[in-house]
Amino acid sequence: MSGAPRVRAPRVRAVRLGPRSVAALALTGAVGVAAFGWPFLAPPGSGLSAHAQDAPWLFAGLLLLLVAVVGATISESDLGPKAVAMLGVLAATGAALRPIGAGTAGLEPMFFLMVLSGRVLGPGFGFALGSVTMFASALLTGGVGPWLPFQMLAMGWFTMGAGLLPGPVRLRGRGELLVLAVYGFLAAFAYGTVMNLAGWPFMGAAASGISFDADAPVAANLARFVAYCVATSLGWDLGRAVCTVVLTLALGPAVLRALRRATRRAAFETAVTFDGPGT
Repeated sequence: MSGAPRVRAPRVRAVRLGPRSVAALALTGAVGVAAFGWPFLAPPGSGLSAHAQDAPWLFAGLLLLLVAVVGATISESDLGPKAVAMLGVLAATGAALRPIGAGTAGLEPMFFLMVLSGRVLGPGFGFALGSVTMFASALLTGGVGPWLPFQMLAMGWFTMGAGLLPGPVRLRGRGELLVLAVYGFLAAFAYGTVMNLAGWPFMGAAASGISFDADAPVAANLARFVAYCVATSLGWDLGRAVCTVVLTLALGPAVLRALRRATRRAAFETAVTFDGPGT
């Protein structure tokens, strides 16, 4: 007589990175690094700063690449209706959380949700979620502009990074919360620093001591950029980082349990086995 069927809790990710997803993500990452870091990649006197009017074309190109990444990750995975619904719910929740702290010392609660979601659902789902959430929040707040693809890409990297943290299956409890809190703190600063790169080269002569100088060497521009970050966004980034840590430590256990329970019930790839014959 066979025993009752035993269902194992799935350990797979909601969205797995397949070959097309990796290729699209690598291409988007390369274009994103060039788009963010060109002031340090271009040789002095190259004249690239004269192409500030090309921002709408970069907007269109990056947006198409981001759509390609999201489409590739979804098409290559076993993403069923429940996972699509989860993506929509989490993106809508993140978009709704973003305006709560807008304009208040960098208190942006959506970042802690992105960290926890990326941790539970993996890097593929994380990149798609971060990009879609930022796009949805821009529509909600009227923040659509040439900066949007940079925000989508930076948030995609932010959320994907949480999915790449070590110990996705075995690390639990206080150790996991500590890892997520440290990551959230550092990544919140990294997000702000990366986004500073999107606007810093186009300051012009308004702040000559900290603005980008196309004729200066890389070391000099790097010093100017550090001064720019300290003068304009350090307080905001610190508020974002502290808010992310506090919410992760306070609400992390409950949110992680809810996300993992929802993932199990979504049954993305539930493995069913049977016990051996009874004695």
